[in-house]
Parts: sequence; structure tokens; C-alpha cells
Amino acid sequence: MTQLPTPEYSRNMRLIGHSDQGGRPDGVQVMVHRQFAYVGHMVSQGFSVIDVRNPRQPKTVNYVAAPPGTWNVHLQAHDDLLLVINARDLFADVRFADEKVYYTRSVGHATADIQEKSWQSGLRIFDISSPAQPREIAFLHLDGIGIHRIWYVGGRWAYVSALIDGFSDYILLTIDLADPRQPNVVGRWWLPGMHTAGGEIADWEQNKRYALHHAIISGDTAYGCWRDGGLTLLDVSDRAAPQLISHRNWSPPFGGGTHTALPLPARDLLVVLDEAVLDEQQDGEKLIWLFDIREPANPISIATFPQPNERDYVAKGGHFGPHNLHENRPGSFVSDTLIFATYQNAGVRAYNISNPYQPKETGALVPAAPARMMDTRPDRPQVIQSCDVFVDAGGIIYSTDYNGGLSIIEYLG
Repeated sequence: MTQLPTPEYSRNMRLIGHSDQGGRPDGVQVMVHRQFAYVGHMVSQGFSVIDVRNPRQPKTVNYVAAPPGTWNVHLQAHDDLLLVINARDLFADVRFADEKVYYTRSVGHATADIQEKSWQSGLRIFDISSPAQPREIAFLHLDGIGIHRIWYVGGRWAYVSALIDGFSDYILLTIDLADPRQPNVVGRWWLPGMHTAGGEIADWEQNKRYALHHAIISGDTAYGCWRDGGLTLLDVSDRAAPQLISHRNWSPPFGGGTHTALPLPARDLLVVLDEAVLDEQQDGEKLIWLFDIREPANPISIATFPQPNERDYVAKGGHFGPHNLHENRPGSFVSDTLIFATYQNAGVRAYNISNPYQPKETGALVPAAPARMMDTRPDRPQVIQSCDVFVDAGGIIYSTDYNGGLSIIEYLG
């Protein structure tokens, strides 16, 4: 058995497995489905399939390439379907070599001068009835840059954030999968000011980026995060015509980057995470918030989660602050009191929110620095940047990094 990398720090968590994903250790979103992990790559494009039936000895069993110039950074698995995003590989574009351009400007405006399309944009749909052998069965073509992220937990409807022609940045699209071999877009929603082709004019500051990262859907409500545009609750009972319930934005005074909104419907709570997007907190302090949503038209922030403080993570370099949450997907670990998050250079964190007014950190693991850099952008520091987190039904944690491979972690709290 290969010796595991030694974590930089751990408390109530233990590293039990690690994978370099078949020599492609760059990872973004991870889904674990039927004991196989599907990992979207940031630099290697494409996605990998890893057999984690024995999480202590993960085995990479497949790699599916993306079309040239195309990202497959995010994906979703449910039943026999795997949905994979296709979008322009923006981090391979010299326009975005400085990440400030990506995070502080409209992507639509930054890419408006592209004359020739050299990527594929849309949604790839795979049959994964044989988990190690994804078989593509459909492709939904979209004009524009493409899709960023998806929410799909089975059934007829998928929800994506997509930058399509005529818009300044990513908006919400609802996709009908009644026949997965013939997907089609049926609805869309955006913040006023984003529909440039419709003559709308943005009323936000120039250095702010209003773009849907993604929405999580619970019942007939979509909880959407719009980066510097804050949080929306949308009524999606009519999938063709989403309607605004409420919109909250705390940037300014806070730094924006709102990324994930996780509803806890049994408790009328919503966990909302702001992503740290620049090195050494140049984008300000980022937090995980807890909202009371008993009255959906008036969501109220009631607490923030404690921040890692066992060392000076700002001085460590890279991004310090939240990135993503485990999203309580059906079939995975589901809890309305135990929350898992990635904190980039501060690794993976667990929180108990039994008392919603006083969230407590109950576990942490900061993986070792990556053995080599996959990120080709200039001046990226060689430190861990824990990206996504997925917790399986047995409580095993899977976390990706842009350079450091897949960490498989046991929670001991």
C-alpha cells in the first residue's frame, strides 16, 4: 500500500486514502455514486472515474476526455445518469491568467472579442449503469461560453448556471430531462441588468461580478448564489417561469463571492457560503452564514461559522476562506446539524449547528501541500487549496484540490 501524504493538521479527522486520479491530480467537483467517484478536472479537462469501493485503496479506472478547449469542471450523478458541464476552459485563456480578471469582471464582457469558437458549450449526458464505463447518450448544445455548474438529483428537471449569448454572465436555466436523450431548455431567470442583448444596464459597481454560481433546489424553491450579487430565493413551481421570492446582498460591506446556499428544510435554516477568490484575503474576509428562512420573503442572517485559527492562514499564501459545502444530496450523508465545508488553504472543516445561534467547529483536516503543480497560471503558490467536498452515506469524506489529488477522510467527531 502506498504511504499516505502526512496532513499538515488534523483534529477529529483522519486521512485514510488518497488518489492522484490516474496522474491527473487536479480536481474540482467530486460526486461519489454507487461507490465510484467522478471527478471533474480543472487543467486536465475531461473527468476521471475512481473505484472507491475500498476507500483506503482507491483505483482510477477511467478518464473521459473533454472536447478541445473545453472544461468539464462540474458534474452530477444520480440513478443511471451522469451530467457533465461543457464550457470554455477559461483558466487556459490568457485573459484570465490573473485570477482577478475572472473574479472581478463580467466574463461575458471579458470574452466579447472572441471571434472564433474553439470549444464546445452545453451539457453532456452519460449512461452510468456500468459505473466505470460512462457512455455518452446525449448532448444539449448551448450558444455562448457554456455551463458552470449543475443541480440534478433525479427526476425530470435539471438546473444549470450558463453563460449564453446575450447575457453578461451566468444565469439560471431549467432543463427538461423527461427524455434524457433529448434534453431541452424550458426556463431561465437572471438578475436585472444582466440581459445585455435586451438593453439592460448593470447598476452595480464595475469591479463586482454578478453571475449565478449555482442553485440548490428544495421542493419548489431554488436557492441561488450570484457571487457578488448575493442570494436569491426563487419559486420554481412553474419550471418555465421562475419567480423571485426574495433577494439579499451583503456585498458591500462584505466581499461578495456568494457560492453555495444549502437549505435545511426541516429546520427552516439556510447555510450560505461566500467563496474566497483571491490570495491573502485581497477580496476581504469571507464567511459561512446561517440564515433563518421561516419567512422566505425575508431571510435573516442569525449567525456565522467560526473561522480556522490554529495558525495564520492568511500569511500561508493562496486562498484562505470557504469554497464549498457538502450539499446533502439524496443517497449521500444527509444531516441538518452536521455541516462539512472546504476552506481552501485551511483544508476540510466540520461544524455542528445544533444550536443555530452558535455554530461550533467539530473537526478539521488540512491535507499536505501538493507534490506538484498542475495549475499553469503564473505565480500560484504550492499550497493545498481544498476545493470540493462530498460525504457518502457512510460518513466518509471525499475532497478535491486543484493540484493535490483526492483526499479520503474519516470523521471522528
